[in-house]
Parts: sequence; C-alpha cells; structure tokens
Amino acid sequence: MKKYEIVSLVSVLTAFLMVAVCAVFFYSPERSAVGSRELKVGFVYSGDGSSPYTGNFISSEQALRTKYNDEIEILSVSNVQNEKAEEAVRELCGEGCNLIISAGSDFGEAVKGLAGEYPGVQFCQASCSNAETKPVYENYHTFMGEICEGRYVAGIAAGMKLSELIREGTIAENEAYLGFVTSFPIPESISGYTAYLLGARSVCPAAKLKVRYTDAWNSYTKEKEAALRLIESGCVIISQNTDTIAPAVACEEASEKRTVYHVGYHQSMMDVAPTTSIVSTRINWTPYILGAAEAVRRGVPIESYVKGNIHGHDIGAGFDRDWVRMVELNAYAAAPGTEEAMEEAQNALKRGELQIFRGDYKGVDPLDPSDTIDLRQGFKENENHSAPEFHYVLEDVVEVLK
Repeated sequence: MKKYEIVSLVSVLTAFLMVAVCAVFFYSPERSAVGSRELKVGFVYSGDGSSPYTGNFISSEQALRTKYNDEIEILSVSNVQNEKAEEAVRELCGEGCNLIISAGSDFGEAVKGLAGEYPGVQFCQASCSNAETKPVYENYHTFMGEICEGRYVAGIAAGMKLSELIREGTIAENEAYLGFVTSFPIPESISGYTAYLLGARSVCPAAKLKVRYTDAWNSYTKEKEAALRLIESGCVIISQNTDTIAPAVACEEASEKRTVYHVGYHQSMMDVAPTTSIVSTRINWTPYILGAAEAVRRGVPIESYVKGNIHGHDIGAGFDRDWVRMVELNAYAAAPGTEEAMEEAQNALKRGELQIFRGDYKGVDPLDPSDTIDLRQGFKENENHSAPEFHYVLEDVVEVLK
C-alpha cells in the first residue's frame, strides 16, 4: 500500500512539472489572464496644460501614471497643430508606443490613416465618429463622454439663475438671454448648446439663446471677442464649447459695469471668475484611458474591457459610468435650490428617465435648410456613436449672431 502511494505521488509531481514547463514555453502576453505585456502609451495634445481642454486630458494622463507608477512608460506631445498631427503620431510609433491616445478633436482623419500602417499599435481618438466608417481597423477606436447630459444639467443651473434674476426684477422675462461661445456649426457645438438651452428652459421657460461661432477651437482672442459681443447683445449668462478661459474672464471683467454670469466647460472657472462663475461641466476621460491601457496590457480588445455604450470600435457613456461630471457649484453665484435641481436631473439621467432632446420645438440644419426636425417626436442623442449627432438649430429660441 505504501509503495503504491509513493509511486502515485511521483507521478503527480512529474505531471505537474511537465505542465509548468509547457506553460512557460508556450506563454504569450495575448494569452495571459492577468496581462503583463509591456505598455508604452503616447498622448497627442492640440494644446497644453494652460488650456482647460488639454488640462482636463492631462489630469487623466496623471491618473494613468498614478495607477501604474513605473510599470508602464508614458510619452506626450503638446501643442500639435492639425497639419502636424500625422508627424507627431508617427514619432510616437517610432518611439515604440503600442497605445496612442489622441486628444486633438480634429486629428481623427490623420490618426485613422496610420492605423493600417501600424497594426501593432492601438490608436484611440477622442471626440470623433469615424471608427465604423470604411475602412474599419481593429486597432482604431473612438471615444467620448456623452456631454449633452452635462450640458443639460449646466443649463438647469443657468435657468435657475435666470429665474432668480426675473423674480428679483433685475431682468424682465423678455431679457432672459443666455449666450454661448462655440467653435463651428457642427453637431458637437449644436448638440451642446441645444442641450444647455433645453436644460435652462426646463426650469425657466422664458430662456432664449444667442450663439456666436469663433471658427476655432483654441483662440483666446476670438473667444473673448465672441463673449463680449454676446454680452453687448444683452446676454446675462455666457457659456462655451471652446478651449480657453477667455469667456469666463470676459464675464468677470464685465461685472464692473453689470453682472454677467458664466457657466464653464472642461474645468472649474472659479479661479478666474470667482464672483460670476456658477458651475462647470466636463468629460471625465479617466475611465476610458485607464480601461484602454489595461485592455492593451491584457491583450484583449478595448471594447471588451471598457464599460460603456459600445458601437463597434466606438464607446461612450454619461453620468451613469462617471464619464461626465459637474464641477464645483459656486454657492456665491448660484441661485437657491440649484444643487438640488441639478442632482435630481443627474439621477433621472442615470436611470434613463429623462430624454434631453424633446419638446414643442422645430429645428433646421444650418447647412441644409431642407433637413428639419420636430422634437415633439424626440431625438435620442448618442444612439449611433459617442460623438454628438444632433445638428438642428431650434426655431424662435436660438439666434446665431453674425
């Protein structure tokens, strides 16, 4: 009996050693369950830390550094102009990056063009909708937070302030004008300011909106000029979908003559507009960036690992997965009850109980007047991809200044 037990033990040990040797011999990072692939991440920025848009992205880069410390290598290139995007991405590929995060909103065409050339690199492009257009590459991905949710809630904060100003007699109902500084007449801009206005009108039905385009994403001078033009036209609260602090500065400076409030984007504006900033909203890029990095380390498809609303090689999410956040409500400037109203709307959005683009409104595509929409039927934003699609200027309540 004892001899049998000894022989069996030797057999078990021998088998175990053979399995262990085979596991080492056939080991591959792609097959690894826990993932130990060497990771080198490259970030490409259209600006630098001085601009709120890029600064917001850099905070997610820092979160990646904090999570992995010295386990991965991170490179970044800042202040990349559109015509230099391909060159900057090629340099990062040449440096051995196997994951590249492109934070330039106009870099999509250039970055996708390199995906077929570098199949061993995973390219992740923010704020773009071309991942599923032909050609489709397995290593090219797009992502964006569903920012219309943040815009809507920010609009509620603005609408609460308008209602307070009307009650106090500071403005009349026919003077309840919001102003919006934005870049181009594209869906990202139009969807953003429409969601913002509809949030405001949900608590202040008298609210109307004036828009001024800058024809640039990142121009302090043009943004400030646009903000001043809106203030001169009678707007009492200014918001933005541009990259600098200029509109907030314009509001704070205007308060020397009359108070004009500001609702920000990308970061809190309270440091430059302490008396006039009400609140800001921003996309939280961290969940995607951390998830994409870990997916590449594990050798699995990014969309199989990152949690969100997936459309092929494109992914997005809103408040429900912390991809969108509200930033620092200013108790000094906000109307009473604003925090509670914002929280109620956020919870409704998380539960899927609130459809933003719905109401007794008609809209027209500014680039094609034959393309119209009746919002009584509703419009579901981000249904097809993470980048905004709504592109109709609402009649009677939105005015675009020349």
